[in-house]
Amino acid sequence: MTKNIEIEFKTVVTPEKYHELLKLFKLENNIFKQINHYFDTDDYQLNQKKMVLRIRQKSDTHYKVTLKSQSEQGAFESHVLLSPQQAKAMIEHGFYTKDFFDDLDYFVTFRVSLDNYRVSTPYEGGTLFLDRCDYCNVTDYEVEYEVDDYDQGQKLFEKFLKDHQITPAPTRRKSERAFMCRR
Repeated sequence: MTKNIEIEFKTVVTPEKYHELLKLFKLENNIFKQINHYFDTDDYQLNQKKMVLRIRQKSDTHYKVTLKSQSEQGAFESHVLLSPQQAKAMIEHGFYTKDFFDDLDYFVTFRVSLDNYRVSTPYEGGTLFLDRCDYCNVTDYEVEYEVDDYDQGQKLFEKFLKDHQITPAPTRRKSERAFMCRR
């Protein structure tokens, strides 16, 4: 299992701004698809505790289960790599969180998937992500900026938004947006 702290800033953007940024950073040919398969209890106990549990599929052979716990200055993440057979069985039948994460004991089942068409590029000491998300017949776009230092990252992200004439708009986590259409 690997653990890390994820510090990210994000905002929704219009489709036009998304495509403008793709061209500006010359990323049109670097888009890759990853599928987020989200899990929760029947009554969404993890989501209520600001926790996200997903299996991310990056190819037919690359699967990883991730538990994210939100905090004011980032998300604590724990990851476990899975075999394709293991991941497919978990998606189909559900699983016990305790089998992967010692501090969490729930039986969870698959709730919803989100297709994320993502590009990334280094930017000012962090990583800039441009995402197109498809779920439940909805398509939305967002910009994420991931950094190691919260205060510095916040300043750089605000400058990025100003430099590119982007009005910051609050956005829910991808899992929350996808869950909203499944409840």
